[in-house]
This record gives sequence, structure tokens and C-alpha cells, in this order.
Amino acid sequence: MTQPDEWLEVESLDLEAQGVAHNASGKVVFIEGALPGEQVQVHVTRRKNNWEQTTLTALRHESAQRVRPACVHFGLHAGACGGCKMQHLHPAAQIAVKQRVLEDQLWHLAKVRPETLLRPIEGPPFAYRHRARLSVRHVVKKGAVLVGFHERKSSYVADMRGCSVLAPQVGALLMPLRELIASMDQRDRLPQIEVAVGDSVTALVLRHLEPLGDADRRRLRDFAATHGVQWWLQPKGPDSAQRLDDGGAELDYALPDFGISLAFRPTDFTQVNAQINAVLVGRALRLLAPRADERVIDWFCGLGNFTLPIATRASEVLGVEGSETLVSRARDNAQRNGLEQRARFAARDLFQIDGAQLLADGAADKWLVDPPREGAFALVKALAGLLSAAPTQGAAWSAPRRIVYVSCNPATLARDAGLLVHQAGYRCAAAGVVNMFPHTAHVESIAVFDRA
Repeated sequence: MTQPDEWLEVESLDLEAQGVAHNASGKVVFIEGALPGEQVQVHVTRRKNNWEQTTLTALRHESAQRVRPACVHFGLHAGACGGCKMQHLHPAAQIAVKQRVLEDQLWHLAKVRPETLLRPIEGPPFAYRHRARLSVRHVVKKGAVLVGFHERKSSYVADMRGCSVLAPQVGALLMPLRELIASMDQRDRLPQIEVAVGDSVTALVLRHLEPLGDADRRRLRDFAATHGVQWWLQPKGPDSAQRLDDGGAELDYALPDFGISLAFRPTDFTQVNAQINAVLVGRALRLLAPRADERVIDWFCGLGNFTLPIATRASEVLGVEGSETLVSRARDNAQRNGLEQRARFAARDLFQIDGAQLLADGAADKWLVDPPREGAFALVKALAGLLSAAPTQGAAWSAPRRIVYVSCNPATLARDAGLLVHQAGYRCAAAGVVNMFPHTAHVESIAVFDRA
């Protein structure tokens, strides 16, 4: 058991950006707010047979990588905002930690080592979030409405006056939004505001559990006129979201390197960090290197974020996505950009896909894979199965020579990499991190697999 006056040597950071140490009895101790190389004293908040969860109470031998957090709402104390976990660590050190997490996961879970470590993709550490779900709570005891992220390890909403990681025009709206919701008749039935920032439009999606009256709608319109935002109302699930008023500009974002603009609804999936997304698309296309005589398949294609840039280079690209709604949006975006002859789309349940479906979709020279956190296990398993039975498949189908895999979860990337390398006969030619979410423990990455 860790003693109150015991000094611990912090050895590393875990996947949640907590310091990791061992106490005098050899038990693993996880320490909120501690950094490698520091000596700390802690307060135990949870105790198990093999580990303890603690918070930092005293610090000596401070890490050279420790910095003063830029946001006044960041901290370890009760009530601190839980939106960021690593503002006390220098941004360059955050990227190094994420690169190590990626390498460790690939090796320990899959026994895979990339032949080349790609330079990390990084951008500005603040004012980067173009998407967010802000919780809304009318706190009667405080006589106030709170709008923001949850408190650290709590279901309560943090008392935020601003936010340094949200797009500046959104961070500046937190206090005006609090005042707006407090003035509304339905203030107790408005649990969430989803934010989506496009190149020329900032959309706010108000989740409401009861119909809004004329007075509340008038308040929303006045707020929109004052602050230059576009209101959407969401009475039920994401597909129920509709504009408060017709007309006005639509949400979209450009990928200037490819001369492409993609339209989207505020509840569609788009990347949180628009600047990093543009760099990521460029990196992915350079690694994929599609040629004018090649056919490419983009698995988990969404609304065409990678598919349409690929279509400007390859002879044909098939985008496959599980959501019929996103497939429809992708087709519209292909037509919007004059690429409907080169890009076609199909809806498939990619968590149930098998070898027969791969054969039906046809051979491709290259694949781009961009799955959600669950990864692409069924897809790579189907590929490995076809390759093990290759002599029976004939000459009509051949495996992709190169796969570029964009991941938002290093654990599922490692699992899938193990299948690709050890069963499907690929080699991991390169891998590196993408700092899509600065100051958080979220690790986005990109990897390249070539046929051995």
C-alpha cells in the first residue's frame, strides 16, 4: 500500500496520460497529472490488489517537459474541465508519447515493427476543434446554466467561461450560450449543443426533448443574427436534425490541394481538426500513390473525404461505407465536384463483410482503409482468407499491392496489422502518428502495408 509520505519515481505515461510508478511494495500506481522523471507524493482514490489510482499531492524534481497550462479550466481539482488531459505536458513531448504508444501497441499486441517511422503530422495546439458536443445543464442550486465539457471523471458539466481548444468563434460563444439557454422557456429540456464549423458557416445543433415554442424560436433567431451562427434543431436522433430556418449558406469544407469541396450536415461525421485533416489527406494520397491506370477501393469512406481526392488521381475508385445516409452524401459530393464518372459508392456492413463480398466488389490495385475505433477486423480477415485460398480463386481477383490504413485506435490497428503481416503476407512498410487531438490521450495514426 502506498504510504502518504512515500515519494514515488514516475516511470512512464499510460494510454490515458497518467503517470505510472511502483510503490515500495511493488504495486503499480497510476497518478493523475504526473510526468515521467518526476518524484511525487500522492493521494490514493482507488485501491485494487494489483494497482492503485491516485492524484498528485506533492512534486519535486519537476520534469523539463512540464509547462503551464494555457487554459484556466484545466487542472486536477474537483470541477476542472475534462476536455483536455495533457496541457501540462509540452506539445512536442505529447507527440513523442503518442508515437511511443503506437510503436508499443504494434509490437506488444501484434509483434509488428514498421520499417520506417513517418514524421508526425502536427498543427497548432490550440483553437483546433471544429467539432464538439457541448453538454447543457440548468443548475438550479447555482441559479445558472452551464454549457461545456464534462468535469474530469464526472458527469457534471464544468463551469467554463471559454475554451482554448475550440475554434475561436465557438469558444467565445460559451457565455452568450449560457445566457441564451437561461432565458429560454425550455431551459430544463435542452441537454446538448453540437457544434460543426465549416469554411464559411458555424452550425449549432440544439438537442431538445420537448417542442420549442414561438418565443424560444425567436430567441434562437435573435442569437443567430447577433453572433452569425446557423441553428439546427434535433428533437430525436441525429437524422432528425433540421435547419431552424431555410436559406443561407451550407456547411462545407475544402481540400485545396485537390480542388475539392465537400458539403456535409452538422451531424455527419467529419474530422474534428480541419487543418490536420487536410494535411492527412495529402499524406495518405502520397503514400497510396494512385496512378491513372489503377483501381482503388476506399473502405469506410464516409462522405468522400479520401475517395474524391483519390478520384482525381486514379482511373476508378469505389467508396464503401456502412451508412446509407453517408453514401448518399458522398454521391452528391462526387457530382458536386464533377467526379461521378470516376467515383462510385456502395453501402455495406463492413463489420460483417466476407471473402465472397470482396470478390463481388472486384480486384483493386490499392486500398485505403479508414475505420472507426472498432477497426477493420472483418475486412482484413476476409482478405487473409482469400489469400490463403488464392489458388482456387483464379486470375479474376488479386489482392491490393498496397494498403494505407488510417486509424483512430492504435490497439485495433495493431490487431489488424497482426493479421495483415502474419496471415495475409503484407509487411508494415511505414507508420506514424497524426496529432488530430492535441492535449488529449487520443492517438490517431497512419500505416502503410505492402505485399511482401
